[in-house]
Amino acid sequence: MAGSAPQSDLTGWNRAPFTGAGFTYDCYEKGSGPGVVLIPEVPGITPEVLGLAEHLVEQGFTVVVPSPFGEPGRADGVGYTLRVLSRLCVSAEFRAFAVGVHRPITDYLRAVAADLAARTPGPGVGVIGLCFTGGFALATAVDDSVLASILSEPSVPFPVSRSRRIDPGMSPAEFDRVAERANAGAVCALGLRFSEDAAAPRARFDTLKARLGNAFEIIELDSSAGNAGEFSKQAHSVLTSEVRETAGHPALVARERTVAFLRERLSPSAA
Repeated sequence: MAGSAPQSDLTGWNRAPFTGAGFTYDCYEKGSGPGVVLIPEVPGITPEVLGLAEHLVEQGFTVVVPSPFGEPGRADGVGYTLRVLSRLCVSAEFRAFAVGVHRPITDYLRAVAADLAARTPGPGVGVIGLCFTGGFALATAVDDSVLASILSEPSVPFPVSRSRRIDPGMSPAEFDRVAERANAGAVCALGLRFSEDAAAPRARFDTLKARLGNAFEIIELDSSAGNAGEFSKQAHSVLTSEVRETAGHPALVARERTVAFLRERLSPSAA
């Protein structure tokens, strides 16, 4: 489909370092209302990630975007992306290939979420992860401050084997805690992917659905040949680069559902 994804820049965003779990990274904040932590996709806080962030601000949320990698505001590019990804692949913070493990970066993200929850209205916060960071959003739900987790095309651990394709992206203890909270109605999750996206395998969603049940809602956009949305087979980023501001566009509808999901979970009446 013709057109381009919504983009924005860092104008009006407040930047400040935040320290948690032994890590310090800059965080960018804007807006008012219930809190949402938006974890950027690789290679970092791109104009497309900022386009999503600005939309969330416009929809009435306080948005915090941590910057644990990349150059904030810089556009995507093959060389740039590969340089960032090569660092992340060997980083002990992210453990991109490991199965059934705790990822230290999620401790930092939980601290960001808890801090945001303590100073924004509503019963708690939402966390959105994108691509490389998709599964991190659910891992943050170990913390009671997180009431809504959105996993957009979660790709870690990289699905290079069956064990990695079915891995939930966290340790067994973390998965047990998230499932316990989900079964008690304390957290809900939303997963988004394209049907032909091998980087975010359906098998991973099957693993999550089997444990979380009705607390895990799945949106799968058709990217098979001849699909109505005119997505390529390589379509990947549901909430950023594939969105078009055209009424009825499937990725736009998915973004609208994402906003509605956050409102349902984070409104003061949900407390």
